[in-house]
Amino acid sequence: MEAMEDDSLDVKDDHNHNYRASGSNKVRTYLSSQLSEISTVPQPVCATVPVGEAGTRQGKPWSGATGGSKLMDSDTGSESSEVSETDSTAPGAASEGKFALDSTSKFLLNAMAVEDYRKNHWPNLEKAVDRLLIQNPTDHISVSYAQIYSYVYKCVCQQHSELLYNDLTSKITGHLQQVSTHLQASPLENFIENFNVALTQYIASLQCIVPVFMYLNKFYIESKLNRDLREDLMKLFADHVAEKHVNTLMPLLIKARSMPFEVQPSTMASVVKGLYSLRPEWAQLAPDLFSGFIPQINPPAVESLLQDYAAHDQKLQMELSMNGFPRGDQSRKRASEDS
Repeated sequence: MEAMEDDSLDVKDDHNHNYRASGSNKVRTYLSSQLSEISTVPQPVCATVPVGEAGTRQGKPWSGATGGSKLMDSDTGSESSEVSETDSTAPGAASEGKFALDSTSKFLLNAMAVEDYRKNHWPNLEKAVDRLLIQNPTDHISVSYAQIYSYVYKCVCQQHSELLYNDLTSKITGHLQQVSTHLQASPLENFIENFNVALTQYIASLQCIVPVFMYLNKFYIESKLNRDLREDLMKLFADHVAEKHVNTLMPLLIKARSMPFEVQPSTMASVVKGLYSLRPEWAQLAPDLFSGFIPQINPPAVESLLQDYAAHDQKLQMELSMNGFPRGDQSRKRASEDS
């Protein structure tokens, strides 16, 4: 009796009427005997299954129409999962069709947006950039900065930042190539002045162009390219104008410095400082020239070279005196306290 009670305790029935063991091998023998008895019982006649369900119900005996329960696996969700799989084929096709429709719609919308950019936004921006590039610092050109700002904002919001940046740099590059061609035909005696005009005019134009393209600079150039719009545009001037003429410009600047007032001091300072801002390494081509306008170009003074510095200053004073620049009336100099 105790053995029978132990066996009965080992065999438990779950909510699916499936027998499970609590750790004893005795229940396996019991289950085998129960299954053999079930196989000897005549099976009920299966109900007629619709054609669409025949393939999905194979291996799942169904009870007759009069009653009875279905024979199911231990997983109670097996039948419902099969039904969901067969029923989900139609929604899957619909979702694929929807995805294809969405992709086509996005492509068409993007194409329409690009076409709108090419026909409306960029032509208006191009005209404004043209007018800003050719203006002189003292001229006043009537340009609607609010309208330019609005066009740039729309282009950035419509994901045309890359197109706008490429068009802007291409436009300015073409303008700078024309400036370089004009400088190439400039006479040498006016070359320094003409170069200064081109550089000053370009810097003045950037003071107007960079602010109105602020959204492009902030949300594309700085965030994605990790650069700055003004630095990129100044680099264009260095690449397409200054670099092509620096070998002609440098000897002229050295010569002009040795002949005082042959070129206006303000013009000399503007050109030398401009070259240094474009490419600081150009200062090494003429350190004496650049040191006269930019501090800390030459190495720091050392005590052992004081005599050389004094001799250099005396030589400079002699050269100025020989070129018609006297030291002035020394009689008006204030007498020293020792006299």
